[in-house]
Amino acid sequence: MAAVNKETLPPIGHAAAGSAGAMFALTLVYPLDIIKTRIQVQTKNKDQEHYTSAWDGIMQIVQKEGLSGLYAGLGSSLIGTASTNFTYFYCYSMLRENYNKRYNARGDTWSTAMELILGAAAGALTTLITTPVSVITTRQQTLPSSERQGVLETCQSILAEEGVKGLWRGIQPSLLLCVNPAITYGSFEKIKQVVVKVLKLPLTPSVNFLVGALAKTLATIITYPYIMAKVRLQWKPSKEMKDKVVAYKDSFDILTRVLKTEGFFGWYKGMSTQITKAVLSQALLFMMKDIFTNYTLMAYALIKATQRIKSK
Repeated sequence: MAAVNKETLPPIGHAAAGSAGAMFALTLVYPLDIIKTRIQVQTKNKDQEHYTSAWDGIMQIVQKEGLSGLYAGLGSSLIGTASTNFTYFYCYSMLRENYNKRYNARGDTWSTAMELILGAAAGALTTLITTPVSVITTRQQTLPSSERQGVLETCQSILAEEGVKGLWRGIQPSLLLCVNPAITYGSFEKIKQVVVKVLKLPLTPSVNFLVGALAKTLATIITYPYIMAKVRLQWKPSKEMKDKVVAYKDSFDILTRVLKTEGFFGWYKGMSTQITKAVLSQALLFMMKDIFTNYTLMAYALIKATQRIKSK
């Protein structure tokens, strides 16, 4: 029983804990997720719905769609979050475990470069697997309630209108955005080392929250233009707006057109809401992952003990 700890917990255990923590965090901040997505796809077209701030967006959605409008697409988003984080934490833990076995048997502290490479590799594997869920979620969050469909219906509509490749719209900026979790987790590990070794602070849930918030803020600021580009590629204009919006070709086309029509700061439209949502979500994830990891350890220890008893 004593041998069961965070280091011996298998990748699937870390994946389950990370996934549970991410779903919990998303549920708490979901209204901000919808607002930031809708702000990111706003153009200067006067016929399109516009939000001047996160609060204005919340008020408009509640007025037009009721409180349930703030949770449109929550089901697919939870599926996406669960699958994304399960896949990410599984890949991250598996790659880290294999690297330590082969090249770091002494358990030396990892360099920042290795943390970033590991995070990017895990992120790339995750993106290739989970992009379809991201596309479905974006459609559900941005289409008006009269055109919004369920998860399966949305998937069928995408396949009918755009083919299989439609489910992987935005894959190019999504792969580039693999540096986001790499920066986040790399920064988190390094900041955590400073907190523990230099500041001599214990890693309580509140400290994990603050460290996670700082790491995610840094990653979001660096990668935001491509976050906006990915969402616009996955966005589908409503029937009313379809003939008034010229389809985007790729992320470069988006960045060029936004720069031309809205200036440099157009690349950062909605960033404050994105950062608030991302920081809260990521910080809650880091905080809750430790809590869920402890429960997972208890379950894992119980399973191992049961197996030993049966083998006798």
